[in-house]
Amino acid sequence: MSRTWYLGLEPGQVAESCVLVGDPGRIDLFATRLDRPCPVSEQRGLRVLTGRFRGEAVTVASFGMGGPLAAIVVEELAQVGVRVFLRAGTAMALDPAPPLGGFFLAEGALREEGTSHTYLPASHPARADPLLTERAEGQLIAAGCPYRRGLIASCDGFYTEMFALDEEREPAVRRRTAGLRRMGAGAVDMETATVLVVAAVRGARAASLCLLTVEAATRRRLEQGRMRAGEELLSGLALATVIGGAP
Repeated sequence: MSRTWYLGLEPGQVAESCVLVGDPGRIDLFATRLDRPCPVSEQRGLRVLTGRFRGEAVTVASFGMGGPLAAIVVEELAQVGVRVFLRAGTAMALDPAPPLGGFFLAEGALREEGTSHTYLPASHPARADPLLTERAEGQLIAAGCPYRRGLIASCDGFYTEMFALDEEREPAVRRRTAGLRRMGAGAVDMETATVLVVAAVRGARAASLCLLTVEAATRRRLEQGRMRAGEELLSGLALATVIGGAP
């Protein structure tokens, strides 16, 4: 088997279980929790690291931002043996509960982005794997984390659908987020729907756990210190979830 197209990976370089992160810099945070962390790819800034957590092999991979890159990373990791994916990222809260710094555990996703529609028709739901989701919830409960479980919406346009960059766009963005809320979404990101759909097409299991870092209604952002603490907590929750460890 040849190396994968973009990541340059071969079988044997990755574990069956993988945590997916957006920010490549977050890979370093995960590395501090792993035994024998080994970088296996850094092509195009898409970092992939494999190590061991509590004795179990785990891969952590970054995909940057957006559905198209997330799909490429999931495709290529599945090609070389990953069978379990957990997106561990950040999301915008559409409701005030839980507060910023809490977590959103997706049971499924509204497919408001475009990439997943190149894989499956719009009528096909984006569902999170029930067992992986239950594992994540167990970790959240054991750690005493505030969280909400429900539907997340995934969109393509950050500055046109999620966060207005100027006053001119503000009314349209507020209408958009209000519409997502009416459809039952409690949070919004750019990748969960893509990850769930691509993983399903590839015969893998996938779920999504996000730290809530921005409020849609107020545009308030999680301050830097709490952001770092939340990311550290997220890394431990995610690794424990993918290996199926006890809370």
